[in-house]
Amino acid sequence: MEKVDCVVVGAGVVGLAIARQLAGTGREVIVLEAAEDIGTVTSSRNSEVIHAGIYYKAGSLMARFCVSGKRMLYRYCDEHGVPYRNCGKLIVATSAAETEKLQGIRAHAEANGVEGMRLLTTSEAQALEPALACEAALLSPSTGILDSHAYMLSLRGEIEDAGGALAFHTPLLRARAAGGVIEIEAGGEQPMTLACRLLINAAGLDAPAVARRIEGMPPSHVPTAYLAKGNYFSCSAKAPFTRLIYPVPEPGGLGVHLTLDMAGQARFGPDVEWVDRIDYTVDPARADRFYPAIRRYWPALPDGALMPSYSGIRPKIVPPAIASQDFVIQGPRDHGVDGLINLFGIESPGLTSSLAIAAHVGELITS
Repeated sequence: MEKVDCVVVGAGVVGLAIARQLAGTGREVIVLEAAEDIGTVTSSRNSEVIHAGIYYKAGSLMARFCVSGKRMLYRYCDEHGVPYRNCGKLIVATSAAETEKLQGIRAHAEANGVEGMRLLTTSEAQALEPALACEAALLSPSTGILDSHAYMLSLRGEIEDAGGALAFHTPLLRARAAGGVIEIEAGGEQPMTLACRLLINAAGLDAPAVARRIEGMPPSHVPTAYLAKGNYFSCSAKAPFTRLIYPVPEPGGLGVHLTLDMAGQARFGPDVEWVDRIDYTVDPARADRFYPAIRRYWPALPDGALMPSYSGIRPKIVPPAIASQDFVIQGPRDHGVDGLINLFGIESPGLTSSLAIAAHVGELITS
């Protein structure tokens, strides 16, 4: 049986960041990926936003890793030539009731360590974005966007430069901890068996299923997987904005917001639906509920301008009745399986947090 120091399951952005962290310390690393390439699932179906860390529960892993990960990610992009724009974001209030909430949002963000948040009057907001309709706004200057594929390619390059390897079309079928090592059976076009000292389950949507394939993993420590599908629409008209535009959050979500890609194309979403199977089809009829929401802050949105763009599915580990969740990162002290680290519920802000999550996993290994 072939032996390797570390195996990472999942070549999404978080799995790649962890593999890069481990390989960079001189450890032998193999990344197992069931799909045909890096980042083909959740990591390629997101808004590519570098989040500031505004809304997450104070003290949560999401809040901590988003704020620190944001700084690490901007620095990484500068050092490795990954395209990004620190464009900023406006949270816009379109009624008196929403205006009253902005101060509380700012206070919560500052408690999370988000710097530079600034309240704007209507005229100040429209000086930044003339097409915007609002009564007031909150400026988040540290929000940005990046080319997530270029980022993942950079991570992959660093893994391979450090001697790591990636195996595609290679799902983990089962694993068993025995005698201080974890024995792995992987399938696909070239089935293999491996023995490793460290197994990182960073399989995203499949992380709970992968954990259940590991002999000795207590079922009580494996969360139930739920699928929250977000539908996004693009715009045939040129949206006259240079910043991201978010409404004041509504119960159950952040509302229909405007994000931009690196080419300046506007995308609107999400329209969230809870599903029981993975299906990335976007129903064009769902645009009907987008128009009134968008026109609250962009009244000039033309009729018929919205077109289905893409959808993404968040790896939820809480049911719809629960408003929010946190990242779950389990080590042997949590579940009792030596050499195993599980990552569950790594949804947004997983991209922003990826380097901070990787650093945390590195600390778990050495502690």
